[in-house]
Amino acid sequence: MSRLDQLKTMTTVVADTGDFAAIAEYRPQDATTNPSLLYKAAQMPQYGELVEEAVLYGQRRAGDAREQTLLTMDKLAVNFGVEILKIVPGRVSTEIDARLSFDTEGTIRRAANLMALYSEAGIGPERVLFKVASTWEGIRAAERLEREGLHCNLTLLFSFPQAVACADAGVTLISPFVGRILDWYKDAEQVAGYPADEDPGVRSVTRIFNYYKRFGYSTLVMGASFRNSEEILELAGCDYLTIAPTLLAELAASDEEVPRKLDPQRAKTMAIERVAFDEKAFRWGLNEDAMATEKLADGIRQFAADTLKLERFAREVRQAL
Repeated sequence: MSRLDQLKTMTTVVADTGDFAAIAEYRPQDATTNPSLLYKAAQMPQYGELVEEAVLYGQRRAGDAREQTLLTMDKLAVNFGVEILKIVPGRVSTEIDARLSFDTEGTIRRAANLMALYSEAGIGPERVLFKVASTWEGIRAAERLEREGLHCNLTLLFSFPQAVACADAGVTLISPFVGRILDWYKDAEQVAGYPADEDPGVRSVTRIFNYYKRFGYSTLVMGASFRNSEEILELAGCDYLTIAPTLLAELAASDEEVPRKLDPQRAKTMAIERVAFDEKAFRWGLNEDAMATEKLADGIRQFAADTLKLERFAREVRQAL
C-alpha cells in the first residue's frame, strides 16, 4: 500500500483544492476550498462555464452592481462545491467571506444564503461545511449555525484557546493551520526547519487532538496548511487531514510504512487539565500568543484580498459577456 492508502486507514483524507481533476485522481473522502483556491481554479479555462453561469445568475437575481457581485460570489462558491460533491462521497467545505470575520450576524446571514443556493441545487446541509474564521465572533456565529443544523469548519485556527472555544461551542470541525504556524516560528527563531516531531504546528495539533479526545468532545480535528509530507505523517491518526495535490502525489508515490502517531484511546488516559475560555479569557489568551494573533490577522487579510481578486475577475467576465 502507498503511504496515502495507509494514511486513509487511520485518517479521513481531504483534498485541499478547487481542481476537480486533482480531487478525482486521489479519491479523498471530502474536499475543502477557500478564496485563494477558488481564484486559482476560476481562471482555468475548463471551469469557465461555472464562472459564466454564476455571473449570469447574479445579473438575473440581484439588483445593483454590489448585490450582483455578492450573489455571483456565493453562486460561484456553490457551483464549485456542487461539482466537487459529484466526485467526493462526503462533504465540501465552503468559505464564508473573510470580511465578515468580526460580524456574527453577517456570517449567519451569509451561511443561510449559501445554504439556500445549495438547496436550490439539490444539496442538503449534511454534505456542506461552512468555513468560518476562528475569531470570537466567528465562533459565536458557528455556535448558532450548528443549532440551526448548518455544520461549520472553523478555519484560521492557530491557538489552544481558539480550539477549546470551538469545541465548547459544539462546532463540527476545526482546521488548525500546521504550515502557517511553522512559517512563523521559522521566521521568528531564524531557523531553516525542525524535526517533524518538534514542528511547532505538529505539536499544536497534537495538543488539541489529545485534549479533545481526553474530554470526549465531538468536534473533529482536521490538520491543514501543510508545508511537507513529514508534517502529515507525524499527524497520522488525526481525525481528518486536508492535503494539497502536490503532497497527495508525494504520499501516493511512496510505499514506506506509516505508523499511527495520534491515538484517541491513548489520549483518554493522559493527565490533562480541563480549561474554559469566556470572551475575556479568549481575547487575552489570543493576545498573549504573538504567533496566533499575527497569523489570524494575516490569514483574514489574505483571504479578504483573494476574495477581492475573485470579485474583480467575476466583474471582468460579466463585462465580457
